[in-house]
Amino acid sequence: MPSLDQQRALLAHKHVSEVKKWPDEKLRKKYGGMVHRLPALVRSAGLSQALHFVSSRKSDDQKRVLEHLAAQLGHIDARIKSREALLEVVRGAPLPKYLVLTREVLACVDWYRRLVQGELGIEAGEQDDDRD
Repeated sequence: MPSLDQQRALLAHKHVSEVKKWPDEKLRKKYGGMVHRLPALVRSAGLSQALHFVSSRKSDDQKRVLEHLAAQLGHIDARIKSREALLEVVRGAPLPKYLVLTREVLACVDWYRRLVQGELGIEAGEQDDDRD
């Protein structure tokens, strides 16, 4: 049976491979840019604020990061089946669970960042402006 880290990597690879098929490079860069920004957002603002920031973006391609994280975090809480459910669970989590969710998001995003760099060729700082 694959380790938890291998499971994260497999699912992240599947998600980034789907993004790689998007025909519009600008949209891929928006996704990659959000992936690169997320760890710093989580560390500086906290998990809930960081995820709600992503949710506030106009671009569905940036919000796709939340759907991918929801798929990853379903093993921690079975209620997490969508980006809305992820936001709800994070908002209402008691501190110990909130910390577990934070660590898991950071561990998952690490794989997404590696794969965005390797598969999509998008480096940190290279992405388009995320305000649209």
